[in-house]
Amino acid sequence: MSKVNVGMIGCGGIAMGKHLPALAKIPEAQVVAFFDVAPDRAQEAKEKYGTPDARTYSEVGELLNDPDVHVVHVCTPNDTHAEISIAALEAGKHVMCEKPMAKTAEGARKMVETAERTGRKLSIAYQNRHRADSLWLHKACRAGELGEIYLAKAHAIRRRAVPTWGAFLDVEKQGGGALIDIGTHALDLTLWMMDNYEPKTVLGTSYRKLGEQGSEANMWGSWDPAKFTVEDSAFAMITMKNGATVWLESSWALNTLDVDEAKVSLSGTKAGADMKKGLRINGEEHGMLYTREIQMTGYADWGGSVPNDPAENEARAWINAILNDQEPVVTAKQAMVVQEILEAVYESAKKGQAISFS
Repeated sequence: MSKVNVGMIGCGGIAMGKHLPALAKIPEAQVVAFFDVAPDRAQEAKEKYGTPDARTYSEVGELLNDPDVHVVHVCTPNDTHAEISIAALEAGKHVMCEKPMAKTAEGARKMVETAERTGRKLSIAYQNRHRADSLWLHKACRAGELGEIYLAKAHAIRRRAVPTWGAFLDVEKQGGGALIDIGTHALDLTLWMMDNYEPKTVLGTSYRKLGEQGSEANMWGSWDPAKFTVEDSAFAMITMKNGATVWLESSWALNTLDVDEAKVSLSGTKAGADMKKGLRINGEEHGMLYTREIQMTGYADWGGSVPNDPAENEARAWINAILNDQEPVVTAKQAMVVQEILEAVYESAKKGQAISFS
């Protein structure tokens, strides 16, 4: 197979703003089929990104029955991620599903089981792993340069950036707010750096304080507090089975100046690292404390720069994994653990007590 034929399920903002433009840059990929609950969106996506003979479908099942489609990208509301992904896997398609993996941990576990049973590839769209700074730091972590990472902080803090379109504020469709939307990126990035997917306990809190007020200063305009049924902020302390601690912070709206999104801070036995002001490494050397700023300056000999379009890098790695029969960068089991922790945060916040993993 020299070309991977992609079917796009859901042609809204994330498909048109990320997946389709990224796939268009990959010569080995072509989008041949489109579905959306709004037919005009599917038609628009086909006209802009489809092959000359691309089709639009009025039902998801029709697209999944198309033998010409090798891969589907699931870009729909969270409550349909598991259902559509499982149906696609059963139909023999490889699946790239937008984050979060599912609305529930049970849905995520069923997705993993189906992928393993069918032998199809399943990955989740955590594109922040593909940033240049993330890739550099991940290599440093795997090389042991930080030593044992026993404390990590996952940062996903916005001051006023509540998404006011689509289903983002609908708890029934999304399963949650800031935590499941942007906190999931920070948590995925953190666990990947630590290479630690064995949680022990989760103690979480969630709030809908500013969400009940509305905000004229919001990036995408004010929202209707009566329709704001998700949390605006959530926080958690996660202990891992090996004794490590992860602090997770997420918000769409918070009165703070400490704003960071999809970033991590790591403390290890040999050194520390953070993405707070660029990528920085800190530690002790020759009796002195040091801070090193890592500059992503590119390939000097070629006069080029480090490729740092995470969406394009994600798409390229995904298509290569299919063509070369390799494990995706984001494995389904890794994403499942992220989903289980997110659900534990919500459960802990609701019950007012820590949640233990068996």
